[in-house]
Amino acid sequence: MMPQRYRLQDTGLTDIVRAVDGGDTSRTLSSSWRVMGNVLATVATSCLVLTASLIPADAFASDAAAQAAAEQKLTRALGSLADERDRIANEKVPLSRGVARLEDQVAKLRRARDRLLKVQDASTIDLGSLEKQVKSLGEQDQFVKARLDEFVRDFEGRLHIAETPRYESLTSAAKLAEKNVNLDAVGKRDAQVQVVRRALERVRSQIGGEIFAGEALSPDGVLTKGSFLSYGPTIFYTSEDGSVRGLVESRINAADPVVVPIPGNLMDSFGEIAANGSGELPLDPTLGKALKIEKARKTIGQYIADGGVVGYVILGLGFVALALTGFKAYEILGFEVAEHAAVDEILGELETGSRDEALKRASQIEGVAGEMLATGVRHAMESRTILEELLFEKVLRVRPTLERFLPFLAITAAAAPLLGLLGTVIGMINTFQLITIFGTGDAKSLSSGISEALMTTALGLVVAIPTLILHGALSRMAKRKIGLLEELSVAFVNGIDVLQSRPPRF
Repeated sequence: MMPQRYRLQDTGLTDIVRAVDGGDTSRTLSSSWRVMGNVLATVATSCLVLTASLIPADAFASDAAAQAAAEQKLTRALGSLADERDRIANEKVPLSRGVARLEDQVAKLRRARDRLLKVQDASTIDLGSLEKQVKSLGEQDQFVKARLDEFVRDFEGRLHIAETPRYESLTSAAKLAEKNVNLDAVGKRDAQVQVVRRALERVRSQIGGEIFAGEALSPDGVLTKGSFLSYGPTIFYTSEDGSVRGLVESRINAADPVVVPIPGNLMDSFGEIAANGSGELPLDPTLGKALKIEKARKTIGQYIADGGVVGYVILGLGFVALALTGFKAYEILGFEVAEHAAVDEILGELETGSRDEALKRASQIEGVAGEMLATGVRHAMESRTILEELLFEKVLRVRPTLERFLPFLAITAAAAPLLGLLGTVIGMINTFQLITIFGTGDAKSLSSGISEALMTTALGLVVAIPTLILHGALSRMAKRKIGLLEELSVAFVNGIDVLQSRPPRF
């Protein structure tokens, strides 16, 4: 008798693996109990089968006692299995309670772990936020420091020369505060803030006017003591004796402010204002520049008059050149030149033998181009040399017409700077003559000769540059027209040669 093969049933190991992977503890323990029961049942069944397989088949047939013994063993095995199952069932309840306690502990630990992770994340975020705030505050501090340094420099540069002695110590202390080892960061910052406060006080005081003592140079270069009156952007000055009054300005190579007198009686109330603090003042928002501009302003006629006789000559040449330029532009732009299509039509008529029709088409073309093509049609049967000479004669006849007056424009463009140079030499000669008579102390007396020297050069360039450009443009246009005529004549002659080399068509 062959031993039988038995397949073990599914013991639930797959459920245990799945429960463990999913992290479900209760399911894992339940599956464990179920697996244990299945394993014990399987073991018992296997033992019975193994016992039965070991007994020979003929023994069952011959010995009933052996069968009874086997049944007794089976009964005892089943009884042992039942006892084992009872024992397992009795132990299952306390184990389940222990598993429940462990699950509660695991849940508590997980909650504690989650809480600690949140605290750690919050601490990390708070630390990063604090670091960003510290960095931002540092950048703001650097920005404020840079703006204060810039303000101190700008404030010192905007001060009027009359106010410089009043704020010199304050601005110097602010600029040197950064290098002062005796000052902490707050002290350095306070030195710069003091400049800002004084600047605001200065603005408030200038709105209603402010009077302070100081020294200034008179127009004659004498250093005098007196009072400055600051009103807005303008600063006035009056000496102690009232002899020097006017606007205050700074000049090159002058360490002290210079007083510029105001024409008329506008400064009569300066003494009263310096004494009482009230009165009327002239207002000049340009800080004295309006007076200088008004004195130096000239009309176009005055500029031309400064050029003298040479200047008038240059302007005369310029007007003539301008008139000729307009005339030549009209003449060249109005010059008609035939198209190549018209030449092809005339050659086509000659090819068919319609000479009269070709002459008619040539006569319909306006200008010198029509005359040239008509001459070519009339002498189409002549030799190439004669035909070329006849057509070239027409081109030569029109060339002087297109190029007339252009040499005058070229001469004007070349002569105008030379005339300007002549006027410059004459003006310098007059200037040296005035220096010989009046010396170099009176600049106003020398201005006439210098103006003539400069204005003639300027007028010469003003006339020469546009004339030179226009001459080049007109010359190019004239050559273009002549080139088109020559191109048409060559095309016509070549076409005639081609026609003469072919047999006539009827």
